[in-house]
Amino acid sequence: MCKAKPKEGSNEIEILEQLELLKGGCSQVYHERQRLQFCLLHCLNNLFQEKGAFTRAHLNAIAEKLNHDDPNKGTWTPVSVIFKPHHNALTGNYDINVLIAALEEKGKKVIWHDRRSGASSIDLDEPVDKLMGIVLNVPVRKYGGLWRGRHWVTLKKIEGVWYNLDSDFSAPHSFKDTEEVREFLDAIIGGGAEVLLVMNDKQ
Repeated sequence: MCKAKPKEGSNEIEILEQLELLKGGCSQVYHERQRLQFCLLHCLNNLFQEKGAFTRAHLNAIAEKLNHDDPNKGTWTPVSVIFKPHHNALTGNYDINVLIAALEEKGKKVIWHDRRSGASSIDLDEPVDKLMGIVLNVPVRKYGGLWRGRHWVTLKKIEGVWYNLDSDFSAPHSFKDTEEVREFLDAIIGGGAEVLLVMNDKQ
């Protein structure tokens, strides 16, 4: 749902022209939709605004390497074929370690935001060549609360506009300004979400 709108005071012709431009701008925002538990895969591709920036095979390989390099890995059992320490071989469900390793491969730095500080301490006006985007890990409930899990979501500023690129959404959701982004972040932090800042530099 791209909520950008024409400028106030425009005449009918100007409004039509602006709507066409806005429609075109929205269509340029890359947005992957949810499949199974591959929300981290969709989250990363939405963050990089590129289909195939990461693939299922790539993330599986990262997860397998993390397990192989873990000195405290557990004993192999038959269920280990599917239920692995950092992911599920069939449905995805990748953990935070896979996210960090994947981003570090691309030269990015991940900063875990202190939830006690709220969203006010996040510089949402920081240039995109420094702050690549924000990754959220939010608690979710489905089937009347019978199933509980976590969901990966990307927030990213594109052409000066912040978007929520949640793969559960049918389309990107644009925020009207940074204050609305902060209000959203404060609300989900209050609901138990974790906030990760993805920086373009590793300094």
